[in-house]
Amino acid sequence: MDPAANPDSLVAAAMAQLDTEPRAAEANCRQALAIAKGHVGALAALGYVLHAGGRHGEAEQVYTELTRLEPAEPGYWMNLGTARRCNRRHDAALAAYAKAAELGGRTADFYYNVGLAHLERRDYESARAVLKLASELAPEDAEIRFEYARACYESQQNEEAIAALAGWQALPGLDQSMIAGIGQRLMNLGETERAEQAIRGLTGIAELEPRAALTLVQILERTNRLDESRALLDRLATDPRAGVLGIDLTLAEAQLAQRESRHESAAVLLSQALGQSTDFASRHFELFPLARSLDALGRHAEAFAILAEAHRSQVQYLQQTAPLATLRGAPTLQIADYGCDPADVARWDHAAAPSAQDSPIFIVAFPRSGTTLLELVLDAHPQLRSMDEQAFLQNALDDILGYGARYPEELAPLTAAQLEAVRRRYWERVAGKVRLEPGQRLIDKNPLNMLRLPVVRRVFPNARVVLAIRHPLDVILSCYMQHFRAPEFALLCSDLGTLASGYRRSFDFWYREAAILEAPIREIRYESFVARFEDETRALAAFLELPWQDAMLEPGARARDKRYISTPSYAQVVQPVNTRAVGRWRAYAEQLAPLIPVIRPFLERWGYEG
Repeated sequence: MDPAANPDSLVAAAMAQLDTEPRAAEANCRQALAIAKGHVGALAALGYVLHAGGRHGEAEQVYTELTRLEPAEPGYWMNLGTARRCNRRHDAALAAYAKAAELGGRTADFYYNVGLAHLERRDYESARAVLKLASELAPEDAEIRFEYARACYESQQNEEAIAALAGWQALPGLDQSMIAGIGQRLMNLGETERAEQAIRGLTGIAELEPRAALTLVQILERTNRLDESRALLDRLATDPRAGVLGIDLTLAEAQLAQRESRHESAAVLLSQALGQSTDFASRHFELFPLARSLDALGRHAEAFAILAEAHRSQVQYLQQTAPLATLRGAPTLQIADYGCDPADVARWDHAAAPSAQDSPIFIVAFPRSGTTLLELVLDAHPQLRSMDEQAFLQNALDDILGYGARYPEELAPLTAAQLEAVRRRYWERVAGKVRLEPGQRLIDKNPLNMLRLPVVRRVFPNARVVLAIRHPLDVILSCYMQHFRAPEFALLCSDLGTLASGYRRSFDFWYREAAILEAPIREIRYESFVARFEDETRALAAFLELPWQDAMLEPGARARDKRYISTPSYAQVVQPVNTRAVGRWRAYAEQLAPLIPVIRPFLERWGYEG
């Protein structure tokens, strides 16, 4: 028989051509189907060719026919789901995947594709659950591990994300883009040393694949290596392969232009990106930086209007990605409702507590009050070491509650052994993040630990506490202008009135508890700190009983040495200490005026105008 008239021979030829000659493979499949309509082998091969070629709608039609012909084959249902997923028909895709699961098709590849569908529809918790199953079935699959880590990160499960990327160097099949993505993810997770391994490997490659090069541009900018980032981006812009990057290349140029204080260019580029955006829930990724550039250009009314839209967009995004958080609404800071009992505090026994030298130094504040600058000033001292913001003080509170204590009104019954166990677990958590040399003290900087002052005082009663203060309207404005990742705080900052109320509640709590607890506290006024930098720094060193070090006067150099700064201030703290951020609120005085009655007690307490 003529092979050209034999459908099986045509399918065999197509199978041999799938990856090398897709057009010929498609032609052979269609010829086979013209001879034998409904030929399952021809349909399967044709579906593969169409899917690989990005023709997902046509592939879906083919896989639909296969599920009709062989409804008990789970592989065809999974392929149908994947074609629908790639065509962004996520609900229909999940329906097909459910049928595949019902038929027993629960493979690692199945869970991986279901996880991708959940990632694309921004259901990160569901993605995390199914990708965890995929990674357990195929622990050496680099793509599965990477996407599992992404789902963990997006659902705020950072420790799980770090664990998912453990030993990534040994995974087979790593390409440049994946290595770059792993480096970027580890950097965002605060795993700087592990991230640097990926970055060093990439910087040594002369011809990077465009997606890997773009990710490296972003990493270099985020770690304040601006000259390297600019050089690589300029090379990438002339690469004929860079067209596949689309709007992502424009956004990288906008980000770097902003870092170079070319705000007109940044605003134009960001506006171009917004003009191509069709998804309102994702527009905040461009709107927040656009507002910053408009603010820098003195176009304050436009900036404020853009910020309002940015928050609306982010709230809609959070409704998709963090539905439980949005249902709860902006956090009420309920912890501020409870206070210590002075009679109970009088019975606290500190006899077995560590000295100030053996305790952390706590830096607290309402966010955006200058804590990152303070941290870097202190971290420059050889006797001190900081870590990224961690929830270890909250973990200590959880440990206290585990002993049945009524927090914070009844902490005297905690025994010396229980308190020592709480401290031991605190230091075990710290050891997982930073290595302290003999004689070094830890800087635990986490602004809203101001709401956990009773924990500090009960667990580390001799610890020194530094409270950062800044003009309340500057703080509130700065919070409103920031693109915060944590859903709860993003929701708090999405409305100025709610934000002002949260600020007031935080400081009402602080001063009420500070008066009862009598902790060793030093208040640092941001405006005075940047205006009289050396004098204020020397006074801070004296409060902490530290010998003077000139390095404390070079926080920008320390920031560059650290590479990665986890807070939104990463771009500001590498600059020389200056007063440019003082009084920024005045440009928005009209919009902020309704907040003044709420925060007036602290304007008056600290002597700020408003």
